[in-house]
Amino acid sequence: MSHTGTLVLIMAAAVLAPLLAKGAARRVLVPLVIFEIALGILVGPDVLDLARPDQVIDVLADLGLAMLIFLAGYEIEFAAVRGVTLRRAAGAWLCSLGLGIALALWISGGDTYRAFVIGTALTSTALGTVLPILRDRGELRTPLGTVVSTFGAVGEFGPIVAMALLLSGRKPGQSAALLIAFGVITAAVVWWALRPRPPWFSRMVDETLHSSGQFAVRFVMLLLAVMIALAQAFGLDILLGAFAAGALTRLVLHGAAPDHSAEVMGRVEALGFGFLVPLFYVVTGIEFDLRALLDGGRALVLLPVFLLLFLLVRGGPVLLLAPRDLPVPDRRALALYASTCLPLVVAITTIGVDQKVLGSDEAAALVGAAMLSVLLLPLLATRLRRVGRADPPGRASEQSEAW
Repeated sequence: MSHTGTLVLIMAAAVLAPLLAKGAARRVLVPLVIFEIALGILVGPDVLDLARPDQVIDVLADLGLAMLIFLAGYEIEFAAVRGVTLRRAAGAWLCSLGLGIALALWISGGDTYRAFVIGTALTSTALGTVLPILRDRGELRTPLGTVVSTFGAVGEFGPIVAMALLLSGRKPGQSAALLIAFGVITAAVVWWALRPRPPWFSRMVDETLHSSGQFAVRFVMLLLAVMIALAQAFGLDILLGAFAAGALTRLVLHGAAPDHSAEVMGRVEALGFGFLVPLFYVVTGIEFDLRALLDGGRALVLLPVFLLLFLLVRGGPVLLLAPRDLPVPDRRALALYASTCLPLVVAITTIGVDQKVLGSDEAAALVGAAMLSVLLLPLLATRLRRVGRADPPGRASEQSEAW
């Protein structure tokens, strides 16, 4: 099928997905991304064989993943993501990384690089997937939403850094030097972003916001492109640049155009969630190796194993190091939200398969388990919080001791 034909099918799936999610919501709240991925699998080569991605579609899908990580970076409120909570989040992720690599070494039979791929994938959090769920439920600005944002930001940023250090194919020292250089330049850009913008900047934002000029939106896209190009120039993953661009955009817009920042980002989100992000998820479904998962007995066995490992490796340390002032149901929900993963699992397994250190069956099992995490864990988190609120104080105390 031609580029345009495949794109039409992908966008038709993107339009159908929210309709299906709306219909399913009468019985159970299913995350939108599940329908997007499922429809991609349906039209993909392993089922109806109507769509096959090509170079153009793959580039658009990569932009969709970058946009997803960019929007996750923008959601981080640095005034809230600091102090004890940030230290707990960083400690939980480092524990996850050590535990994940140790278990992956056992699974891989001592193959170090393969263990790095699997272990890093087990530590990620799909912040770009979880935050829209919390936003749609009106919980993004609650105490739980703030803590999820902090732990999720570390769970998003940590694996990206680990990818740069462990999965780049370079010596760790060389990768670390490049990462430090990128960090220094990013810090300089942050310093620039925090400086007062000249009056003409705010004036241009105001004058073009409702015209074809769209100066602010174009500026945000430029910042995203620059940070992605900078990361690529240093031989780092473009997702690191996308995440940094999101954080920088918040600083620039809130400093230079606070009255218009919400409207500007509303338009950027419309581009992201209206086109690029659903395209990424549908293409993820199209490229998902369903045959490798169903034909190979080992892959099918590994799928629930990896789902349990997501909970153990990522959720366990988060549960242990969650802020003590969070109610018990919220701590459990935090662990489940932190264990929800997908975008970085797709990116990491793609690296593993491309470098021929990860089999297609293992990659399919990891991605399949990540899909199940998106489907099941946020629903379970909501259920546990609802049940926890219904428990009497004595019962909640007993449960706290049990956990």
